[in-house]
Amino acid sequence: MEAKLSRDLIILPSLCDARLELSIPDVFAQFMDIATLHAEQLGVGANALVTKGISWITVKTKVHFLRRPRLMETVTVSTRPLVPEKVRAIREYRLEKNGETLAEGKTEWAVIDLSTGRPRLMEGIFEAGLELAAEPAYPEPFARIRPDFNDGERLGTWQVRSTDIDFLGHMNNIAYLRAVFGILPGRELKTVPQGTVEIIFRSPCYEGEVLTVIRRLTDTGWELAILKEDGTPAAFLKLDR
Repeated sequence: MEAKLSRDLIILPSLCDARLELSIPDVFAQFMDIATLHAEQLGVGANALVTKGISWITVKTKVHFLRRPRLMETVTVSTRPLVPEKVRAIREYRLEKNGETLAEGKTEWAVIDLSTGRPRLMEGIFEAGLELAAEPAYPEPFARIRPDFNDGERLGTWQVRSTDIDFLGHMNNIAYLRAVFGILPGRELKTVPQGTVEIIFRSPCYEGEVLTVIRRLTDTGWELAILKEDGTPAAFLKLDR
């Protein structure tokens, strides 16, 4: 049987935005959470890997939205890993209701050595004989974002809080999304392109750092850069209609 995990989710107020819909950062959070649960079941969870001196990290995540569920709807969240490549792997996600796809996406992830910070080979990460999907259900490629944002509009800054930090001591993946959406005023949130949202992680951030968010308009939506104080990119985002 293919390695896959599904669970039901009730859209409660803590997950909703001002439109009473499952917020975009919380969609990413639900996908991250179910990936964590599934990884634990497969023996490659955070706790198991840390004891081996390694950890998995997210490189990039892309989610395509058809409809965001509203308050008190019950939906199903599911995930499955694909057969890994040499140093990176893909995990896919789906959000659905009664067979109707509401959102689908994928994460590219890797495993790093905690003592060196360098990638480790994927060989042997999963148990032998585990049935992993070979063909992607969501084959859309990840975006290529031009890193020069000199022509962009400065939206504001975000100081990394203690509540943004994960167990590895750096900014949690979802905190980047909450920072970007938190900088935007309510009137701007109504204009956010919501067809496809993608984030590419470039360098870790730590408590106390001040990040600057820059936006530029494209033919299909927005591209954003989250920059550290020295100008180093922490992450790039692409939001398409």
